[in-house]
Parts: sequence; C-alpha cells; structure tokens
Amino acid sequence: METLDCLGKRCPLPVIELARKISREDIGYKINLLSDDPASAPDLVAWARMTGNSVLRLSQNSFEITKLAN
Repeated sequence: METLDCLGKRCPLPVIELARKISREDIGYKINLLSDDPASAPDLVAWARMTGNSVLRLSQNSFEITKLAN
C-alpha cells in the first residue's frame, strides 16, 4: 500500500493532496495517509462521506483510505 506523507501540513492540505492523488487511481485503490493535523480526522470523515469513499483511522496520525467511487 502506498503512503502519502502529510505530516507537518495543516488543513486543508492533507485532504487536498489526498483528493488529487486518489482521483487518478482505480476503484479499490488503498492509500495510507499520514497526518498530524488535529483537523485531519474530522476532515477526512467529511470528505469520505461527500465523495463516497472510505476512511479508517489506524492510529493517531495514520488513516487508510479506500477509493469506492469516482
């Protein structure tokens, strides 16, 4: 699984970088996003709900995103 390192980047950069990266990938693609911004967890949940994708929090600063929709 590929990792997108957004440690040290603040909102909204982690979600923007994720959206840019995942848009080029096929459905079923998984990526591990690293982010230490406290806003990342709620931002990712909202982004996943709006885009039809999935987010799973693996640890404090690690999230697994699965592309479920285009």
